[in-house]
Amino acid sequence: MHFSVLFTHCPACGSAKFIQNNVKSKRCENCGFVFYVNASAAVAAFIVNTSGDLLVCKRGREPEKGSFDLPGGFVDENESAEEAINREIAEELQARVTGARYLFSLPNEYEYSGMTVPTLDLFYECRLENTLDLRPSDDVEDCFFIPLNEVKPELFGLKSVRKAVGIFIQKA
Repeated sequence: MHFSVLFTHCPACGSAKFIQNNVKSKRCENCGFVFYVNASAAVAAFIVNTSGDLLVCKRGREPEKGSFDLPGGFVDENESAEEAINREIAEELQARVTGARYLFSLPNEYEYSGMTVPTLDLFYECRLENTLDLRPSDDVEDCFFIPLNEVKPELFGLKSVRKAVGIFIQKA
């Protein structure tokens, strides 16, 4: 659901005079507070092993629970995208990144708690210290390698990841 429908009262003063200001903000006619919803930064990693297979994760939580995904997640406050990709891989795979190269970005919409959160997803190609002892954790239910020529983008649940996987395969 779009934030403009979800938020009906001013979060500052509680007034119901919380009106649409523009496409990405609402304004309170009572206290003047303006609430903006801008894209949140997120990161995702393409990890290819020495056999040329792509690491694929199975989502353990909504949204899109059970679908394929890439390891990654949201960039935290006071964190760079590079720090975020290292942290997310450590959290989700219990692995250490030895190299990360930025590839491209794509806009996305992430459905969470009944709200559509706009995101800007930053995709990296990452090398890991070890790809043999990966341990799925956090919101990753499982992880496994698939030969790149057998990867099916349509099995990836999140729109931007699905598109990114298609781009990555095409460029490989």
